[in-house]
Amino acid sequence: MFKALILTALVGIAFASPLSISALKSIAGGSSGSNKVVPKVVDAVVPHVNNDDVRAETVNRVDDVRADGFSAVLETSNHISESRNGDVHGNIHGDYGWISPDGEVIQLTYVANENGYQPKGVHLPTSPPIPAAIQRSLEWIAAHPPAPESHEEEDEE
Repeated sequence: MFKALILTALVGIAFASPLSISALKSIAGGSSGSNKVVPKVVDAVVPHVNNDDVRAETVNRVDDVRADGFSAVLETSNHISESRNGDVHGNIHGDYGWISPDGEVIQLTYVANENGYQPKGVHLPTSPPIPAAIQRSLEWIAAHPPAPESHEEEDEE
């Protein structure tokens, strides 16, 4: 069972390898004079990702670090962009965007400060509205706070 698992893993690694078939054959020991037992590498079609993101280049990059904060801008040839500004207190304001595989422009803005990371964008999921009955209950509770507890019982003891 363990040998089958190892063999399956090796075959998976071989097919995922970005190496060419000739490179795999040379690694496997193409010389026929050796007495080593080497598995035979057969010619196979190895799928490769053909994506422009792999070949993307930096079009613009600016990094400015100052005593009072920083600013940074990054733009790539595949339309990914990011800009951010930060101050000495650790507050950061920024935005980033890209074009989705469907061709839709995705743009997000954010603030990162003492309240955490707060992204905003039309593509982010939103929570459903509070049901009317629960909203009325919350409003009633806010309008009718509970009476303060009496500490007279504790004083009598």
